[in-house]
Amino acid sequence: MPETKNNEVEEPVKSKKSILKWLILVILLAVLGAGGFFAYQHFFIDKSAPQDSAAPGEKAGSQGENLAEDKKNQRSQMFSMPSFVVNLADPLGRRYLKMSLELEVRDETALEATEKAMPRIKDALLLLLSSKSYEDLSSMEDKIALKNEILSRLVQIVGTGTISNVYFTEFIIQ
Repeated sequence: MPETKNNEVEEPVKSKKSILKWLILVILLAVLGAGGFFAYQHFFIDKSAPQDSAAPGEKAGSQGENLAEDKKNQRSQMFSMPSFVVNLADPLGRRYLKMSLELEVRDETALEATEKAMPRIKDALLLLLSSKSYEDLSSMEDKIALKNEILSRLVQIVGTGTISNVYFTEFIIQ
């Protein structure tokens, strides 16, 4: 009798182990399939090819809009400004601001105009930044206001429509 009890106990354990092996195998295949799909979507599909999901009448209009948008994006160029290190207008004079900018200019002629006006741009930015205190630059809203103020000053110097946006690439207050 003791032999039959041991055989009965071992049989359910074997079936549980085989079910567990199959479950792990199914989960592993699902994870591999999801990873393969992700890799296919992000690395192997040509995203520049037009999609055929639009109706024939809509397709021509959307291609014209896409071409106009592509030309607009191709014309705008980025211009890197050198880093600025200025003393902030704090009472004790112990705070510094280190900032780097990227300017989005309209086209090649605007880029040349920006390069020619670089001494005036640096002067305006140094005066603007050194007039700010830590409290004037501490919150996100203050940084956005500073971006807008920088953009308006640059537009005054270089001309309307030449610079479309200002991007902070480095902003450190110490």
